[in-house]
Amino acid sequence: MDIWSWISELPDSNKWDESESPPTFQLVSSKPTNADSTQSIQLRAERTSGSNSEALVIFSVYVQGFHPCNAEKTLWVSDACPLTSDKPFLPLLLQLVQEIVSRSPTAHDSTCPRSQLQKLRPEPVAWVLDSHSPESLTSFFNLVFLTRLFWLCVCEAPSEVGSLYFHSLLTPHIELFSCNHHAHVLRTFLVSIGVDAELCFMRSLGYMLAKWLILRDVGVGLQTLTPVPKLGFSYATEAHGLWTLKAYAPVMATTMTHTRTGFKGQDKQYSAIEFEAKDSVLRYALSHQQLEAVIQFEYSVNFHDGYIQVSTRVSNLRFHIVKLGFAKNDDMGMGCYTDERHFPSRIRVWVGPEIGSTYVASLTLGRSTENTEKEVKTQRTVKGNFGKMKIPSVKATMRQSTRTRTRNWRWDQDAQGNAAIFEAVLREDNGGIEVATNKPPISEDNKWGNGLRKGYAGANRVLSKSGGLVFAKDEYGERVEWRLSKEMEGSVLKWRIGGHIWLSYRPNERKSSYFETRCVEWCDEVDLPLIPSK
Repeated sequence: MDIWSWISELPDSNKWDESESPPTFQLVSSKPTNADSTQSIQLRAERTSGSNSEALVIFSVYVQGFHPCNAEKTLWVSDACPLTSDKPFLPLLLQLVQEIVSRSPTAHDSTCPRSQLQKLRPEPVAWVLDSHSPESLTSFFNLVFLTRLFWLCVCEAPSEVGSLYFHSLLTPHIELFSCNHHAHVLRTFLVSIGVDAELCFMRSLGYMLAKWLILRDVGVGLQTLTPVPKLGFSYATEAHGLWTLKAYAPVMATTMTHTRTGFKGQDKQYSAIEFEAKDSVLRYALSHQQLEAVIQFEYSVNFHDGYIQVSTRVSNLRFHIVKLGFAKNDDMGMGCYTDERHFPSRIRVWVGPEIGSTYVASLTLGRSTENTEKEVKTQRTVKGNFGKMKIPSVKATMRQSTRTRTRNWRWDQDAQGNAAIFEAVLREDNGGIEVATNKPPISEDNKWGNGLRKGYAGANRVLSKSGGLVFAKDEYGERVEWRLSKEMEGSVLKWRIGGHIWLSYRPNERKSSYFETRCVEWCDEVDLPLIPSK
């Protein structure tokens, strides 16, 4: 499917005769069993004229062959695009993006509701068109158009249209929504439109992917694509002395490592059919969540006689689990599950030279392996009696107590080759057991024991009230250092940055025996400029 090339190759204003039948792009067609007509979704381009006889083109999405009358029905009409402009289809792309952003699910209790987001400026979208070739724009435009079609076909059309969209249009092109496609174009686009529009755009995509994953999981004919591609997006940037990796992943698209049935590879594998009815509702609620991550390192470069020193430390690690819903009691009917969510239980991030580099002389870590501090108190008491008793008596007792200072998060540094690794592991209060690898004990009433129940409520919570997590350099600011060959001065190197995040679920307010741990991994490249300031 190459919609952008079809649009780009439409006749120009001088060769397009309005009397001819409008060009049509067949998005998908299918003839159901025992049906008299073919069901189809089409994109149509119609030439028209403006007030000053300016040649314009208007795009429309049509559906045909659906119950009850099988007649043609218009789902959507675009704004007019001037064919004489140097960017004739900029209004089309801008309208699609604006409508996706305006339909974004928002986080519950958001302080920045989408109603406050103003219309997008055309300059960032125009920059995307100018900075990439038509070939590289093909996949990106398909992604944007399929996302807009989701809201048209699934939310604003009869159920048969939505079924055709999911089975015959989205599923064959689901890899468009993985990290491996159009990464460069998407990175330029997200950076250009600004962080507020970026969040809304990515939450719209996350909501759509969550619905697709749910339908696939419950078994409605979407299992043909196995395994599921790595859905979600990530990109990395370098600016103002910071390396930043941003990433988005629907929770259902992450890899399951640990479930109610035991560790993967031991007990039988996870299946939605195995759930009790109440746990199925819980799982449905948990499926409408998305991980939004920001991994940020602060770096500096110092030039010395004979070598270059590169230093870095954690600036910010932010992990938020966003509810993909439209209100606390939205159409999903899950208001009682609002406080049930996944949370980060293990974080492993890394940064370092690209694999195979030979210009690094040494790597120095900045933190020792944790040596837990223990405080021992000893008390001795001696009692004696030398009175009128015939036999004097002496009694001695000793008491000893040990106090160990522990924290819920254990931090470690490590190295793999010349890459520095920063790792944080969440431990439960009762015994310091690692949450990400622990199978909670089951109690007599068939409920799992949970040392983290209400972990994001109360004065001693280990997570934010929204279930997220923030680490800043005041918490973990030790630097790591590399010494590089002086010969690299004046060059711009490629360094790698990545993260491996584990998400766990434990019952918070609900009484349930279900728990799970999932994981997701990202890796990208950033620039390291080794250019002395003048």
